[in-house]
Amino acid sequence: MQKFICQNVAPNCVTNFMRVRLYRLCGFKIGKNTFIGMKCYLDDLCADKVVIGNNVTISYGVYFACHGRKQGHNRIIIKDRAYIGMRASVVAPKGDVEIGEWAIVGAMTLVNKSIPAGKTAVGIPCRIIEKKE
Repeated sequence: MQKFICQNVAPNCVTNFMRVRLYRLCGFKIGKNTFIGMKCYLDDLCADKVVIGNNVTISYGVYFACHGRKQGHNRIIIKDRAYIGMRASVVAPKGDVEIGEWAIVGAMTLVNKSIPAGKTAVGIPCRIIEKKE
C-alpha cells in the first residue's frame, strides 16, 4: 500500500499540502513550509534515507534515487531553503548526497555529488557555477 501511495497517489495530488502529508505518511522526513511539485519520484525503498529541510522548494518532476544496481542505500539530505529545479535528478551512487542551505540546482541537472551551501549547480553531471556580478 505504501508503494501505491508514494508512486501513484502523492505525485498526482493537486494540492501541495496533501502531497507532503502523503509523503510523510510513507515515512519521508519533510520539514515545514516545503513545496514538492507534482510528478516527483521519491525513492520509496529508502523513505528513511530522504531528509528534506524547512522552506525547501522542489519543482515539478524531480527524481530522487537512494539506491541502484551494485550500490548501497545512501542518504539524500536537502538542507533548509534549497531550491531544486524542474526535472532534476538527485542520485546517491557512491555515498550520501547533501544539498546545502540556500543551494540552487538548475532544471534538468543530474546531482550525483554534494552541493555546498549557497552554491548553484547545473549540467549533466552537475558542476558548480559562480555567479557573475
